[in-house]
Amino acid sequence: MSGDPAIEIDGLRKSYGAFEAVRGLSLIVERGEIFAFLGPNGAGKTTTVEILEGFRKRDGGDVRVLGVDPEHGGRAWRGRIGIVLQEGRAQSELTVRETLTLWAAYYPKPRPIAETIVLAGLEEKAEDRVGRLSGGQRRRLDVGLALVGDPDLVFLDEPTTGFDPVARRAAWKVIAGLRDLGKTVFLTTHYLDEAQELADRVAIIRAGCIVVEGAPDALTAGSPDTEILFVAPPGVGLDELPVPEIPQIVDGRARLQTGTPTSTLATLCGWAAERGIELERLEVRRPSLEDVYLELVDGDEPAATEAAS
Repeated sequence: MSGDPAIEIDGLRKSYGAFEAVRGLSLIVERGEIFAFLGPNGAGKTTTVEILEGFRKRDGGDVRVLGVDPEHGGRAWRGRIGIVLQEGRAQSELTVRETLTLWAAYYPKPRPIAETIVLAGLEEKAEDRVGRLSGGQRRRLDVGLALVGDPDLVFLDEPTTGFDPVARRAAWKVIAGLRDLGKTVFLTTHYLDEAQELADRVAIIRAGCIVVEGAPDALTAGSPDTEILFVAPPGVGLDELPVPEIPQIVDGRARLQTGTPTSTLATLCGWAAERGIELERLEVRRPSLEDVYLELVDGDEPAATEAAS
């Protein structure tokens, strides 16, 4: 392992009795990037993250986080790491400002409280008690608590679980802003659109192994087919449509997959226009990260594959 990345993992292994949760996992996370670590429940995701955070010992392999083996990370090392757990533990009777001030005292060089409040998007709630915050506001406070020590690396564990769409978008702005601050973010999430929106690179883990790794655009580019969906015109059989193969019906719409979406769509729309037909609920969908994820985690236990470039 070379260079100066934020996280280096080489051949990581961890077992619980006869069950091997992590099986020879290797991974590099560069400084300053948002890295999404994805996988179904039981894939070894939580075990890997706990090892990186220094909360769990490994059985084998080499691990370096900010240049330090997390099993031996001391107070100075921990001061360089921020962690947002799935559920925060802030005291409900304290205000937002008081809570951040309390946590800042644990760090040698904390970020200014007022600046942290702004970063977390809690300016209007600074004097409110934690117990009176909404779920989304509490999650912002959790992010603020992870940032108040001015860490180099931030672990975000399911940061927007339970958020409404507006709160999720606001949280995404906060997370994306961490990249602008030069922070490295290690994100775990079950929301694939969140990973596609935020991450510079992703890795998908399954059965203790990484099955694919790369930039979201690179992973989806590996799936050549584009979907075209529309409501089949009344009185027109699917075999009468001017398309290479008969579409399938999915959720009330005709669906066809094509590697030549421009020409296929032009032919289909030209045919409909000549007949005065409106193709209702017409949609063109490029393969998404969710499509790639579902294809990789569904089915028999896989062997690890090479990273996407």
